[in-house]
Amino acid sequence: MTIWNKNKSSETVKAEDTIAKPGLAGIKNIIAIASGKGGVGKSSVSTNLAFALKERGCRVGLMDADIYGPSQPGMLGAELAPPEVTGGQIQPTVTHGISFISMGLFLGDGGPVVWRAPMAMKMIQQFIANVTWGELDYLLIDLPPGTGDVQLTLAQQAQLTGAVIVTTPQEVALGVARKGLKMFSQVNVPIVGIVENMSGFTCKHCGKETPIFSVGGGARMAEEFDTSFLGAIPLDPEIMKSGEDGVPVVARDPKSPAAQAYLKLAETVASRIEEMKKTGNMLEPENIAFSPRGELIIRWPDKHRSVHTAFHLRTNCRCAVCVDENSGRKTLDDSSVPLDIQMQGVNPVGRYAIAIGFSDGHNTGIFTFQRLRQICECEECSAGRKAVAFDV
Repeated sequence: MTIWNKNKSSETVKAEDTIAKPGLAGIKNIIAIASGKGGVGKSSVSTNLAFALKERGCRVGLMDADIYGPSQPGMLGAELAPPEVTGGQIQPTVTHGISFISMGLFLGDGGPVVWRAPMAMKMIQQFIANVTWGELDYLLIDLPPGTGDVQLTLAQQAQLTGAVIVTTPQEVALGVARKGLKMFSQVNVPIVGIVENMSGFTCKHCGKETPIFSVGGGARMAEEFDTSFLGAIPLDPEIMKSGEDGVPVVARDPKSPAAQAYLKLAETVASRIEEMKKTGNMLEPENIAFSPRGELIIRWPDKHRSVHTAFHLRTNCRCAVCVDENSGRKTLDDSSVPLDIQMQGVNPVGRYAIAIGFSDGHNTGIFTFQRLRQICECEECSAGRKAVAFDV
C-alpha cells in the first residue's frame, strides 16, 4: 500500500485503506511567495508573477493567504464578486484568466476580520481542501508576513514545491527575510530563490538610476544561503498605479520595463523549478509504503531502503507526550508499549514529515524525514550504529 510517491500527490492512508484526495491534487507546482516583513511588495510580486506565468501559456491560480489583511482583491479589481459555494466546495473567481481566492472576496463591505488564530487557520484549511482549483500548472500562495501559523499550516498541509522569498535591498528587510528563509528550510520546503523588489528607481526623464533602498542585497543574501537569485524588480510608479487600478502592470503594459522584469522573473522561476525537480531533495523520500508484514518501507533518492517496524517507531516517538519538552528526557516507558503494536494511520505532513497513529491510541507523533533516516532499522544502518557505539 503506497502512502507517499514523490512523483504523485501524496495521500492520507488509514487502516481501512480509505484515501482522501486533497483539494490541491490537480496542481503541478505549488509555490509560496513569502517575506519576513510587510511592506516589501510581496503581493505585487505575487500578482504580477502570476500574470507573467500566464503569459507563458501556463494555467495559473493565486491564493491570498493573508486572512487579516487581504490585498489581492484590490490589485485584481475591487469589483470582483464573492465566489460561489456549492456543496461545501468554493469555486475560485477567475479574472484575466487567473483563478483566484481571497478572504477579501467574502468581505463585501471591506470590514476587518476580527478572528482568533484558530478561525483564521480553519479558513486557510478550507482554501487548501475545499477550493475547486482544477488542473493548474502553478498555484502561487501569497503569504502574510512573518513565520507564524499560516506558514506552518501550509508547510504541513500543502505539498509545497518550493518558496520564493521577496525582500527589498536594505539590511533591515534582509535580516527579517533571512528568518523566513530559515523557517522554510527547517520544514524541508525547498527554496526556489530570492527576489529583490524595489531595486533602484530609474528616472524616465534623465534615465539616471537612483538606489533609493540600496541595491544588491538580494543577490548577496542568495549567495549567503547558496540559493538562486531570481531577479530584481525596479521601483516603478507604474507598478503602484496598476495595483491601485486593479490591473497588474504585466497585463496593463507588457512592454514596460517593470512588466519585462516580471516576465523575465517568470522565466527564471519556471526554469529554476524544473532544475530543482531534476536534482531532487535528498531529505524527501521517493516512496513510502507498507510491506505485507506491516513494516513501513521508505525508498530514498540515493536508493537507500529504510525499514521501520511499528514498535521501533512508537518507542522512538519524540512528541510532548513521550519526551519532556524542557529537558529532552524520554518519559515513555518502553515496556508499556505492546510488542504487537501496529500502525493504524500514516499521514503526510507537508514535504518534511509523516504523522503516525498507533493501535495503542497514540497519534500525536510527527516523524521528520531526517529523523526517519536516522532511526532506520535495516541491517546496514543498525550495524553502523552498533559500530559507533562500540568505538565510543
